[in-house]
Amino acid sequence: MFRAARDVNLMLCWLLAVALALATPAAATPTDALQAELEKLRQEAAFPGAVAAVVMPDGTPHTAAVGEADVQRKLPMTPDHRMLSGSTGKSFVAAVALALAQEGRLNLDAPIARWLGDRPWFPRLPNGAAITTRMFLRHRSGLPDHIHLPAFQAAAKRRITGREGDADYAFPPEALVGFVLDAEPLFAPGAGYAYSDTNYILAGLVIEAVTGRDYEAELRERFLTPLDLSQTAPAEGRRFDRLASGYIRGEAPFGLPEKVAKGGVLAYNPATEWTGGGLITNARDLARWAWRLYAGAAMPGDYRGELLDGVPKDASQQARYGEAVRYGLGVTIRQTPLGPAYGHRGWTPGYLSVFEYYPRHRLAVALQINELGDHDMSHYAVRLARAIIAARD
Repeated sequence: MFRAARDVNLMLCWLLAVALALATPAAATPTDALQAELEKLRQEAAFPGAVAAVVMPDGTPHTAAVGEADVQRKLPMTPDHRMLSGSTGKSFVAAVALALAQEGRLNLDAPIARWLGDRPWFPRLPNGAAITTRMFLRHRSGLPDHIHLPAFQAAAKRRITGREGDADYAFPPEALVGFVLDAEPLFAPGAGYAYSDTNYILAGLVIEAVTGRDYEAELRERFLTPLDLSQTAPAEGRRFDRLASGYIRGEAPFGLPEKVAKGGVLAYNPATEWTGGGLITNARDLARWAWRLYAGAAMPGDYRGELLDGVPKDASQQARYGEAVRYGLGVTIRQTPLGPAYGHRGWTPGYLSVFEYYPRHRLAVALQINELGDHDMSHYAVRLARAIIAARD
């Protein structure tokens, strides 16, 4: 009798243990945490769709997707969808230049006249005689940004959607430089900070003059292929595999339609951006790039000190973030609730991108949204990172 009672008690204990185990929710995985926070962001910000990725301290990537890659077709967004990444591509340009400097092929502090001085337009380049490549990479040349000049905006609208409409047209790099020739410099070389795509177009021309090769060939050989960034490529032409349709909230630049991509075909040729950004990619590749670059594993040698040697950004940036923000070689350096963050944001008609690396947590986060609108991508990145850290802890 006693044995029977004991057996019954043991059985009851076992059943209770099983019930408790079943009732206890499993710990959230990084993917679960990423997905949940991304869903919250979409509910709050009402963007069409997004893809986020995180790379953990051990190098493991996790991805999540929400919303729609094409709203009209009700096509769900997936982690494999790609988007144009805007100025995040500047991080690759700076990395190529830094690699050439480490090899002794490019002196970042030598006047650019050494490589570009024979161009017929060079005497008309503001501050041209005293500018260095490092000034380009840190936005300290004093050159205006052709993107925001009325002459460029009118020409772009005319060529893309106006009376000369040709959606396949891309401005050659030296034509972009032409928009700032003879302009009044914003400040003396090295005396201030002013973000300018023109700086990076000129840096691309320097890279090609030094190497004798297309920038795209250097990019593939140095980073895209060895780091297996297989979904990242120069954004040339208008048709791309797995391209999420992009949307514009608010006034569309250059007279573009609200929906700038249909069925994988863009309404404009993004090749105009060139080394101002100029890439198509996905969030997974962006996060993996950030993790490798800022963890010191993107190229040989200890390059991070020079990469992260930043200068103060302009007053509007300080006001927006309420803290010191610096710009290194193609990298924004800022303080966050998670400690310092290294990364870059980017926009292009129809798309927004951001990636950040948080060295205190050895964590990289990337986010892409298929909408150009008023979205604080840096804030979104921190929220995603905090969700991952909370789930991990």
